Amino acid sequence: MKYDLIIKNGNVVFGDGVRKVDIGIADGKIVAIAESLLEMAVQVLDAEGQYVMPGMIDTHVHICEPGRTEWEGFESGTKALAAGGTTTYVDMPLNALPATTNRKALELKLAAAKGKNYVDYALYGGLVPGNLENLQELSDAGVVAYKCFMATCGSDLPHDFRNVDDYTLYAGMKKLAELGHILSIHAENAEITDRLAQEMIKQGKITPTDYVASRPVFTEIDAIKRALLLAKETGCKLHFVHISSAAGVEEIIKARNEGQDVTLESCPHYFTINTQQFEEIGPLAKCSPPLRDEVEQEKLWEVLKQGKIDMLTSDHSPCPPEMKYSETNNIFEIWGGITGCQNNVDLMFDEAVKKRKLPLTQFVRMIATKPAERFNLKEKGEIALFKDADIILVDPNQSYIVKAENLFYRHKHSPYLDREINCRVTKTFVRGQLVFDLNEGIIGEPIGQFIQSQNVLDHQIVQS
Repeated sequence: MKYDLIIKNGNVVFGDGVRKVDIGIADGKIVAIAESLLEMAVQVLDAEGQYVMPGMIDTHVHICEPGRTEWEGFESGTKALAAGGTTTYVDMPLNALPATTNRKALELKLAAAKGKNYVDYALYGGLVPGNLENLQELSDAGVVAYKCFMATCGSDLPHDFRNVDDYTLYAGMKKLAELGHILSIHAENAEITDRLAQEMIKQGKITPTDYVASRPVFTEIDAIKRALLLAKETGCKLHFVHISSAAGVEEIIKARNEGQDVTLESCPHYFTINTQQFEEIGPLAKCSPPLRDEVEQEKLWEVLKQGKIDMLTSDHSPCPPEMKYSETNNIFEIWGGITGCQNNVDLMFDEAVKKRKLPLTQFVRMIATKPAERFNLKEKGEIALFKDADIILVDPNQSYIVKAENLFYRHKHSPYLDREINCRVTKTFVRGQLVFDLNEGIIGEPIGQFIQSQNVLDHQIVQS
């Protein structure tokens, strides 16, 4: 057999261990795995000294096109994803305008995305007040999951995203249970966090530490518990996004152990930036839920090492620089969102695998295998025969300092600027095609494809 590409001599990370083998790729698929492939190939790549891993599947990305393309568009955003080792992402239903809460808005997003993505992509639909009747049409159009906010979100602009009220959350869960879909939830108690913020501002407490204090851990726990209760009543499958506390993780694990269908994610910034560092970095590190103190952060590391965090995502939430500025230095006036997807794999490989000795198999499960399983991306997520050849090469012996001029984001800011990272993605392949090379940058034209959900078909088969 003649291959399009053979990757030789790499340390290949499988679900059950790391082995030095060759990988043969043809027509975008992994078609051979062997100790030594001697057949002809159009190209042979020597990966000696590097890890060969499935590309990251980032299931929490905010591309703001259409409507807010000046924040981040498909082209700039997916260049950054590719450079960071992501080969597939799932786009959130906000912060584009209109928000992806009905089929018409979804079709506008798909039209805007066409021919601009350097990596493969899937879409979320939104659950917001007033769109219960639109959930079916979003499912029919191929969304892989739905997203809602229990925390306050959105703006006064028409067609922007809105947080759910309790009835919409309950009724939405009932409908999504019927459809067999997952509901992903931003879990914070809106009423308490909003009022605490108002009190802080009245008292002139407007620093990053004050912002963190306005969104205490218990407000995350409260929302998690309420969502789990409603999901238990309705039979809805849940996924909790960007969990920031070990106590939150434990509540979710407890529900899973009692039989609920629920998973969770956290993000690199919760493990690598604490409240004190937030004070030093400033607005670029503002997010919600907020970054926690060193004690809470260390607890989160412990539950990660115990295997209780299903997946890592970026929650890449970009904005223009002026939205990260306040004349009065009032952190509450600042846009809350972290720009970070270009450093996901490098940063967490360094911090988790190299510094804390997390098994590589567990790392790969969190960034690729589990996201593919949970969101039913059947061709993705592992180095295995007949899977898509979504592959990254990672050099554990390279170090670099994050500099603005090397970022592909539309706006070159990040809370990781000037941070040294002791690991580097050197190549990214999407379905066997090289889209990023460390020395050459982004390669070729956008080749990313839209991935439609298989959830509905599978659910119908199960129901029948």
